[in-house]
Amino acid sequence: MPSPRYGKIDQDYGLRLATTLPEEDGPVWMVNLMKYHDVAQYEGKKIPQISGREADDRYMPIKPLAAVGAEIAFVGDVEMHLLGDIRTWDRVAVVKYPTRRSFIDMQGRQDFQEKHVHKEAGMQETIVMGCLPISSPKVLEGETFADWAKVEHPPSNDDGPVVVLHVIKFSAGNELGQTPEEMVNYTSKATEVALRNGAKGSEWFRVEGTIVGDGRQWDQVRFNAFPSKAAFMAVVQDQERLEAQKTYREGVITDTYTLLVRPMIDKLTVRTDR
Repeated sequence: MPSPRYGKIDQDYGLRLATTLPEEDGPVWMVNLMKYHDVAQYEGKKIPQISGREADDRYMPIKPLAAVGAEIAFVGDVEMHLLGDIRTWDRVAVVKYPTRRSFIDMQGRQDFQEKHVHKEAGMQETIVMGCLPISSPKVLEGETFADWAKVEHPPSNDDGPVVVLHVIKFSAGNELGQTPEEMVNYTSKATEVALRNGAKGSEWFRVEGTIVGDGRQWDQVRFNAFPSKAAFMAVVQDQERLEAQKTYREGVITDTYTLLVRPMIDKLTVRTDR
């Protein structure tokens, strides 16, 4: 698998995706962080000048995905970059594949390769992580969610629902993506605050491998839904949560991204407005 211009292929993980035995294979969620060129970089092709985002829109491989049984689970534009390095990601997408092998099979399809030229042109950098679901805190799986119409910062025409994405590398990370005890304690406190502000049950994943990226490895990816940006910012500024962060969280995480995303397609999070 040759590496594209927008990232480095992890050949070991690629081999794992391609060679997992059928009886041991199963669904995998590919989580994509995407940063676009301002102007799409088509090499040797006479194509009218378009933005990197427009090129990625042309890439959208709906038919190849359907042919291998995959479906788009989430697409959203990044509105705020809250934590992480200097990279400013533009969009987040998640595709659910029925098996690891199906992800590899799609790469060889002619109709996919014809589409992929647009991704090569539009994408400046990307991280693509193969993920498996894990349990979120039990309190997020119950039936005690606040009615979004009754929370302090409900969704509005000017500030609708948002999804907050956390990409995490723990100081004591391992291949099972297990959460250190300190992070469990922090998550418990932070969840109480988040629920008061309308947080909903969401999808959490462990990362089993990064098929495209910059060489870094990650442990977990967490998607959390909020009724509005204002609701999430109330959680960020909450003193109870800040104290818990100082007590438990600091020192446990060695690398992270926290992104506030406006969803366009969202089959991951539980919401009350649909």
